[in-house]
Amino acid sequence: MANLKFQISNLRNQRGVALLMVLWIFIFLFVVAVDFAASVREEGRAARRYSEEAGGYYLALAGFEQTLYELLEQMPASRSPLLQWRDIACGKWGERQFGEGFYSVRPIDEGGKINLNRADEITLRRIFTNLGVEEPTSGILADSILDWRDPDDLHRLNGAEKDYYLSLSPSYAPRNGPFETVEDLLWVRGVTPELFYGDGEETGLREIFTVDSPIDRINLGTASAEVIHAHLGVPLRESRRFVEERCRVLGEATLADMMSHLGISAGEAAARQVIFVNPTVITLEVSGYPGESATQRRIKGVVRLVGGQRGFDLMRWVDRDAGTAERQEG
Repeated sequence: MANLKFQISNLRNQRGVALLMVLWIFIFLFVVAVDFAASVREEGRAARRYSEEAGGYYLALAGFEQTLYELLEQMPASRSPLLQWRDIACGKWGERQFGEGFYSVRPIDEGGKINLNRADEITLRRIFTNLGVEEPTSGILADSILDWRDPDDLHRLNGAEKDYYLSLSPSYAPRNGPFETVEDLLWVRGVTPELFYGDGEETGLREIFTVDSPIDRINLGTASAEVIHAHLGVPLRESRRFVEERCRVLGEATLADMMSHLGISAGEAAARQVIFVNPTVITLEVSGYPGESATQRRIKGVVRLVGGQRGFDLMRWVDRDAGTAERQEG
């Protein structure tokens, strides 16, 4: 009887161990199945995002080509007032449908920005002061930009040269030559990402400066309110009111009319800092998105309109722009 009881107890123990092993196997298979299902869902979402992004890219590319074609078609033969450049002068996003998708486009006249490679010390200090940058930061920014551009290693009072940049981690050397892109500002002493990109309320330096402007002054017919505020010191609210008025009376306005709206007389120094010409170097920012998808792909190209058989020269191409576009009704 004792031996039988021992065998029965041993059999029960074996069954308990087998049950535990089966339970552990089920738990393992359940975990594997859940992980596999999550992986499949994630790969499905990734494939969908890739498909939507690819569709958005080609929609943006189509928008770029369409807008460029329209600009070339509208290109005036003479340097008359900007009768046909209202979209550029207003600087707003316009949305259009293309097949089952959409693209938003914003043309920007580079002549309506401040040329980073041509601005002198006085201009740079005035710009940063108008933007609300206080001393000593404004002096550091102005001197460091000038030191970055000049060919020597002699730094200005508040500037920075090779010795400063080599002391950083990671270290690098200044260009000691003209800025090749506006994004090069991010390497300059004192320029923070917040200052360059803006913080939502304040406009960043990337919207004010350019390296592609063909003129020394700013085109008052296309300059944004932020550029007018930074370059001329006109209060931002008045600058925005001026831009809205400019879009309404663009066809009839002259440079004298525009300056009078800003309270600038012909004899003032500010009058020598502005000009009124047809845009020749234009940035096309385009964002494409298929259907109602939230996935967008943004591209940017800088073109010089030359007319004739050549039509245009592509000066710069950004295949994946870091900016964000707002969807607006065209």
